[in-house]
Amino acid sequence: MITSVNAWMMGGSSATDSFNIQPTPPRPKKACNESRLQWEVEVCCEDFKRDMAHIDPQYWCNLTHFISEYYLFTLCTETKSQTVHCYWPNPLVESLMIRIHKHFFSNCTMEQVVWVDPPDDTLTILILIPVFLTLAMIALVVWCSKRSDILA
Repeated sequence: MITSVNAWMMGGSSATDSFNIQPTPPRPKKACNESRLQWEVEVCCEDFKRDMAHIDPQYWCNLTHFISEYYLFTLCTETKSQTVHCYWPNPLVESLMIRIHKHFFSNCTMEQVVWVDPPDDTLTILILIPVFLTLAMIALVVWCSKRSDILA
């Protein structure tokens, strides 16, 4: 197998010898049918709303409780967009997503984390440890440099 590949590569033929180098004409692209897309993604929206109705609203902010439903909703909008020859995401799908997020997830903002300083005792220890380690290292270097004169 390797020798046949090597023989073919060393044979002196180029890629243009065995392949047609004429550019292929682009396939005619169908226009996006936005009115049909509107109807199709509304079906996705209704399916998602039906699926979310089975989930307790207190869990709507916890993605682990509805990740599969959200994935199916996203997949549905992507598939329907491609079916009607529209790119995805598009403004129509984005507005639908925003509408869904406002309806189901508007109260899911995380509370602001308030940073507090550690207690004074802890802060003092965290400052003094590196200071003393630095002083100890300087003293060790000075002591070793004086001893090297004696040992030499």
